[in-house]
Amino acid sequence: MPTEKTGGQQTGRFQKGQSGNPSGRPRGARNSATLAAEALLDGEAEALTRKAIEMALGGDTVALRLCLERIYPPRKDRPVTFALPPITSARDAADISAAVAAAVSNGDITLSEAAEVAKLIDAYVRAYTAAELDDSMARVGQLTDAELLRIASGGRVGENTTPRLLTITTR
Repeated sequence: MPTEKTGGQQTGRFQKGQSGNPSGRPRGARNSATLAAEALLDGEAEALTRKAIEMALGGDTVALRLCLERIYPPRKDRPVTFALPPITSARDAADISAAVAAAVSNGDITLSEAAEVAKLIDAYVRAYTAAELDDSMARVGQLTDAELLRIASGGRVGENTTPRLLTITTR
Protein backbone atom coordinates (compact mmCIF):
# COMPACT_ATOMS: atom_id res chain seq x y z
CA MET A 1 0.00 0.00 0.00
CA PRO A 2 1.27 3.49 -0.74
CA THR A 3 2.36 5.36 2.36
CA GLU A 4 0.24 8.41 1.57
CA LYS A 5 -2.91 6.34 2.21
CA THR A 6 -1.71 4.72 5.44
CA GLY A 7 0.56 7.45 6.81
CA GLY A 8 -2.17 9.07 8.89
CA GLN A 9 -3.22 5.76 10.34
CA GLN A 10 0.30 4.65 11.25
CA THR A 11 1.56 7.75 12.99
CA GLY A 12 1.12 8.00 16.72
CA ARG A 13 -0.83 4.82 17.39
CA PHE A 14 1.71 3.31 19.78
CA GLN A 15 4.70 4.79 21.52
CA LYS A 16 7.98 3.11 20.57
CA GLY A 17 8.99 0.57 23.21
CA GLN A 18 5.55 0.38 24.82
CA SER A 19 3.12 -2.48 24.47
CA GLY A 20 -0.18 -1.85 22.76
CA ASN A 21 -1.81 -3.86 25.53
CA PRO A 22 0.18 -3.42 28.77
CA SER A 23 -2.32 -5.43 30.82
CA GLY A 24 -2.38 -8.27 28.28
CA ARG A 25 -1.79 -11.97 28.73
CA PRO A 26 0.60 -12.60 31.64
CA ARG A 27 3.76 -14.63 31.17
CA GLY A 28 3.22 -18.36 31.58
CA ALA A 29 -0.54 -18.16 31.04
CA ARG A 30 -1.77 -21.31 29.31
CA ASN A 31 -4.10 -21.51 26.34
CA SER A 32 -7.69 -22.49 27.22
CA ALA A 33 -7.62 -25.37 24.69
CA THR A 34 -4.50 -26.77 26.38
CA LEU A 35 -6.12 -26.50 29.79
CA ALA A 36 -9.28 -28.26 28.52
CA ALA A 37 -7.24 -31.09 26.96
CA GLU A 38 -5.29 -31.55 30.18
CA ALA A 39 -8.52 -31.70 32.19
CA LEU A 40 -9.92 -34.40 29.88
CA LEU A 41 -6.74 -36.49 30.00
CA ASP A 42 -6.11 -36.02 33.73
CA GLY A 43 -5.34 -39.41 35.28
CA GLU A 44 -5.53 -41.26 31.94
CA ALA A 45 -1.90 -40.94 30.85
CA GLU A 46 -0.95 -44.45 31.94
CA ALA A 47 -3.95 -46.10 30.26
CA LEU A 48 -3.42 -44.14 27.04
CA THR A 49 0.27 -45.01 26.97
CA ARG A 50 -0.53 -48.71 27.51
CA LYS A 51 -3.11 -48.59 24.68
CA ALA A 52 -0.64 -46.91 22.29
CA ILE A 53 1.92 -49.62 23.06
CA GLU A 54 -0.66 -52.37 22.50
CA MET A 55 -1.68 -50.83 19.16
CA ALA A 56 1.98 -50.52 18.12
CA LEU A 57 2.61 -54.16 19.03
CA GLY A 58 -0.56 -55.08 17.12
CA GLY A 59 0.88 -53.60 13.90
CA ASP A 60 -0.52 -50.05 13.86
CA THR A 61 2.31 -48.18 12.14
CA VAL A 62 1.21 -44.73 13.35
CA ALA A 63 1.17 -45.92 16.96
CA LEU A 64 4.51 -47.66 16.39
CA ARG A 65 6.06 -44.42 15.04
CA LEU A 66 4.62 -42.48 17.99
CA CYS A 67 6.11 -44.92 20.50
CA LEU A 68 9.50 -45.02 18.78
CA GLU A 69 9.69 -41.21 18.57
CA ARG A 70 9.13 -41.04 22.32
CA ILE A 71 11.59 -43.82 23.15
CA TYR A 72 14.30 -42.77 20.67
CA PRO A 73 13.64 -39.22 19.43
CA PRO A 74 15.41 -38.05 16.27
CA ARG A 75 18.72 -36.45 17.18
CA LYS A 76 19.15 -32.82 16.18
CA ASP A 77 22.95 -32.93 16.27
CA ARG A 78 25.49 -35.68 16.45
CA PRO A 79 28.74 -35.66 18.35
CA VAL A 80 31.57 -34.64 16.02
CA THR A 81 34.97 -36.20 16.60
CA PHE A 82 38.04 -35.45 14.53
CA ALA A 83 41.66 -34.47 15.14
CA LEU A 84 41.90 -30.82 16.14
CA PRO A 85 45.14 -28.98 16.92
CA PRO A 86 45.40 -27.51 20.42
CA ILE A 87 43.99 -24.01 20.81
CA THR A 88 46.53 -21.89 22.65
CA SER A 89 46.27 -18.54 20.86
CA ALA A 90 44.25 -16.63 18.31
CA ARG A 91 46.92 -17.43 15.71
CA ASP A 92 46.01 -21.12 15.94
CA ALA A 93 42.75 -20.34 14.13
CA ALA A 94 44.38 -20.91 10.73
CA ASP A 95 45.66 -24.37 11.74
CA ILE A 96 42.30 -25.24 13.24
CA SER A 97 40.45 -24.07 10.13
CA ALA A 98 42.77 -26.23 8.02
CA ALA A 99 41.98 -29.24 10.23
CA VAL A 100 38.24 -28.57 9.85
CA ALA A 101 38.60 -28.30 6.06
CA ALA A 102 40.54 -31.58 6.03
CA ALA A 103 37.83 -33.27 8.10
CA VAL A 104 35.20 -32.11 5.58
CA SER A 105 37.26 -33.30 2.62
CA ASN A 106 37.79 -36.70 4.31
CA GLY A 107 34.06 -37.01 4.93
CA ASP A 108 34.48 -37.09 8.72
CA ILE A 109 32.10 -34.17 9.19
CA THR A 110 29.50 -32.48 7.00
CA LEU A 111 29.76 -28.98 5.63
CA SER A 112 27.08 -27.71 8.03
CA GLU A 113 28.92 -29.27 10.98
CA ALA A 114 32.11 -27.55 9.79
CA ALA A 115 30.23 -24.24 9.71
CA GLU A 116 29.18 -24.75 13.34
CA VAL A 117 32.76 -25.60 14.33
CA ALA A 118 33.93 -22.46 12.49
CA LYS A 119 31.49 -20.41 14.57
CA LEU A 120 32.98 -21.94 17.71
CA ILE A 121 36.52 -21.12 16.52
CA ASP A 122 35.46 -17.55 15.73
CA ALA A 123 33.91 -17.15 19.18
CA TYR A 124 37.12 -18.44 20.78
CA VAL A 125 39.30 -16.07 18.74
CA ARG A 126 37.09 -13.11 19.66
CA ALA A 127 37.24 -14.01 23.35
CA TYR A 128 41.00 -14.53 23.21
CA THR A 129 41.52 -11.21 21.40
CA ALA A 130 39.35 -9.39 23.94
CA ALA A 131 41.33 -10.94 26.80
CA GLU A 132 44.65 -9.93 25.16
CA LEU A 133 43.38 -6.38 24.64
CA ASP A 134 42.31 -6.22 28.28
CA ASP A 135 45.76 -7.42 29.39
CA SER A 136 47.46 -4.86 27.11
CA MET A 137 45.31 -2.05 28.46
CA ALA A 138 46.18 -3.08 32.00
CA ARG A 139 49.92 -2.98 31.14
CA VAL A 140 49.57 0.47 29.54
CA GLY A 141 47.75 1.67 32.64
CA GLN A 142 50.76 0.67 34.75
CA LEU A 143 53.27 2.72 32.70
CA THR A 144 54.61 5.94 34.18
CA ASP A 145 54.25 9.28 32.42
CA ALA A 146 57.97 9.23 31.57
CA GLU A 147 57.66 5.81 29.92
CA LEU A 148 54.61 6.92 27.96
CA LEU A 149 56.46 10.07 26.81
CA ARG A 150 59.45 7.96 25.72
CA ILE A 151 57.16 5.66 23.70
CA ALA A 152 55.34 8.63 22.16
CA SER A 153 58.62 10.31 21.17
CA GLY A 154 59.75 7.26 19.25
CA GLY A 155 62.18 5.98 21.87
CA ARG A 156 64.49 9.01 21.88
CA VAL A 157 65.64 9.12 25.48
CA GLY A 158 67.20 12.28 26.90
CA GLU A 159 66.35 14.52 23.97
CA ASN A 160 64.25 17.61 24.57
CA THR A 161 61.92 17.03 21.69
CA THR A 162 58.22 17.04 21.80
CA PRO A 163 56.44 13.93 20.59
CA ARG A 164 55.51 13.91 16.94
CA LEU A 165 51.84 14.38 16.34
CA LEU A 166 49.87 13.47 13.26
CA THR A 167 48.40 16.55 11.63
CA ILE A 168 45.57 16.35 9.15
CA THR A 169 45.01 19.29 6.85
CA THR A 170 42.31 19.95 4.31
CA ARG A 171 43.20 20.51 0.68
